[in-house]
Amino acid sequence: MIHFVLLISRQGKVRLTKWYSPYTQKERSKVIRELSGVILSRAPKLCNFVEWRGHKVVYKRYASLYFCMCIDDADNELEVLEMIHHFVEILDRYFGSVCELLLG
Repeated sequence: MIHFVLLISRQGKVRLTKWYSPYTQKERSKVIRELSGVILSRAPKLCNFVEWRGHKVVYKRYASLYFCMCIDDADNELEVLEMIHHFVEILDRYFGSVCELLLG
């Protein structure tokens, strides 16, 4: 199950969020702040999976945007990476070229 989707710029600015599990506004802010720090500080050569609060966060960087999805621990990370890639391809076809300015 997907708990939430985040699109974050390299500077840590949130460009898009979609929440599929109930989080209060305070919890959402804390999640965004915490995950932004974790993901943005990781080296580019590390894997795109992070264990976080009993869940997995799968992320992929495209240009200056990080596409992040939080999933259950038992879900398939590679399938989620494919979903992220498919989402980016759809945005690219629709907008012509996905960039941070289109989403912000």
